[in-house]
Amino acid sequence: MNALSLDNLGHSFNSRRVLDAVSFSVEQGRMCILLGRNGAGKTTLFSLITGLYHARSGSVHVFGHAMRTDPAAALAQMGVVFQQQTLDLDLTAGENLRYHAALHGLAADVTKGRTREELGRLEVLDRVDDPVRSLSGGQRRRVEIARALMHRPSILLLDEPTTGLDLPGRRALAHHVRGLCRERGIAVLWATHFLEEVTAEDDVVVLQGGRVRWAGRAERIAELGVGSMADAFARLTESA
Repeated sequence: MNALSLDNLGHSFNSRRVLDAVSFSVEQGRMCILLGRNGAGKTTLFSLITGLYHARSGSVHVFGHAMRTDPAAALAQMGVVFQQQTLDLDLTAGENLRYHAALHGLAADVTKGRTREELGRLEVLDRVDDPVRSLSGGQRRRVEIARALMHRPSILLLDEPTTGLDLPGRRALAHHVRGLCRERGIAVLWATHFLEEVTAEDDVVVLQGGRVRWAGRAERIAELGVGSMADAFARLTESA
C-alpha cells in the first residue's frame, strides 16, 4: 500500500516555478530517499506534503486521504522533522515530548511510557530531564525524531535531518530510522543532498530544478550506464 502518493504536484512563488509535475509514491514500510542538491525544491515539496502551503496544481494523498480535502486525517498519519529545528530550547527533552503528546490528546500514562520508549530507542533517555539547549546537535535531532513518533504515525517525513552532524552522527541517525521501517513498518521520506546516506536497498527519487529526474530502487542505478550513485547523480542533475 502507498503511504504517500504525489500526482502531478506543481507550485510557484509569484512567477517563479518551483515544482513542476512532481509524481512519485512511498510504500508502507519502505525508506525513500528524496535526493537533490540545495535549491532543488525538496523543502518546498515537504511544505506541500505537510500542508504548510497548498499546491497550485496536483494532489497529495496520505494513506488515501487527500491533503486538500481531508487534511486532519492525512496529518494524523504523519510524523515530521523539519530542516530547521523546532524544539523549545528552554524546555527539557521530556517536556518537549509531553507538549507534543498533549496536542495529540494522549493520556498522561501513555505519554510517560512512550517518552521513555522513544527516547530510549534513540539512546537519549539519559537526557530526558536536561534542557534541549544543553544537548548536542545529534542529540537534538534524536529528540525531534522521538517527538515525531509519540503519536504513532504511519509515515515519517524528515527534511535534511543530518545537516550539521558529523559523519558518524549521520550514519547513526539513518541506522535508527531504517530500523523503524523494518521493525514497525513505518514509511519514511528522507530528504538529503548527502549521497552517502543512500543504500542499495532504498527507494530513490532524484529531484532537481523542481522536477523528478529519476525514481526507482537504488540498486537499479546501473541501468543508467554509470558505475556509482555519485556518477548517476551528476548525470541527472548537471543539465538541470
